Amino acid sequence: MPTTKKDLKKLKKLGRSAKPSRTLEVFPNHAGENMTVSLDCKEFTCKCPLTGQPDYAHILLTYTPDKYVVESKSMKLYLESYRDTGVFHEHLAVDIAKDFITYVQPLSLSVLVSFNVRGGISISADYHWNR
Repeated sequence: MPTTKKDLKKLKKLGRSAKPSRTLEVFPNHAGENMTVSLDCKEFTCKCPLTGQPDYAHILLTYTPDKYVVESKSMKLYLESYRDTGVFHEHLAVDIAKDFITYVQPLSLSVLVSFNVRGGISISADYHWNR
């Protein structure tokens, strides 16, 4: 089924100038099948909550949609909203997952956050959730 005007009606960020925010927009999932959607962000930035130094990460978010699919521009703006936020790596994976579950209501979700090496150690946090 093609995308309809009704599908686009509630989207406020796509095709418009928008600022980073911790909200996500969705559109209806017409597929009706169990498909897997992956969102891959290789340029994520936040700050160390203690030092304020920048931290860089690769985020891979994989989910099985139910009724809704996340709109990618809103996801990009959501991730950009962390740019000046101090957050521990492990907390970030959980925070992203909880927000995603709230807005998108997927059947399953995996959030893998892999931070660049810092002080000789790289940190990855992998959050899994199933309804």
